[in-house]
Amino acid sequence: MAVEISNPNLRLSKDVVKVWTINEIIGNGIGFLVLGVLFYLDHRFLWWEWVGWLLLVATGISVITAIWDIFFHPKLKYKHWRYEIDEEYLKLRHGAINEQHQLVPMSKVQSVATKQGPILRRYRLYALSIETMGSSHLIPALSKDEAFQLRDTIARYAKVTEEGE
Repeated sequence: MAVEISNPNLRLSKDVVKVWTINEIIGNGIGFLVLGVLFYLDHRFLWWEWVGWLLLVATGISVITAIWDIFFHPKLKYKHWRYEIDEEYLKLRHGAINEQHQLVPMSKVQSVATKQGPILRRYRLYALSIETMGSSHLIPALSKDEAFQLRDTIARYAKVTEEGE
C-alpha cells in the first residue's frame, strides 16, 4: 500500500519579487557596462568591422533578456515556488517551464542555516539553506520569524544540533 505524499503549498514572502528584480537589475547593469566598455574599445582601437556587428547582436539579445529577467521572470518564479516540511520530508516545488519537485528525507539533512545578504536585509528576509550529504537546497526568501522557526523545526526533525551547543 503506497502512501500519498502531498504537494507543498506554502509560499515565499511576496517581497522576494522585489529582491529578485533588484538582483536582475544589478546583474544586467553590469552586463551592459561591459558591453559599453567593449563598444568604446571597438571605436577607440578600430577593431575588425565584424566585431561591431557582433556587439550589436549581443546588445540586442541582452536587451531582450533584460526585459524578460526584470519584468516577467521574478513574478513567474514567485507564482510557482512552493515549499513545505513535515516530520519525514522537506518538499520543494519550483519552475514554470521546467518544473522541479524535490523531496528531501529529514533523515538525510546534515545542516540547516539562515542566510541574509544586503538586499534580503533591506526587505527583512532570510534565505534558508538545507544541506545533505550530496546536495544543497535553498528556500530563497522567508520572513525572519518564519525562517528561524522553520530552521529550528527542520533541525529538530533531522535531529541536528547547532555547533557550540
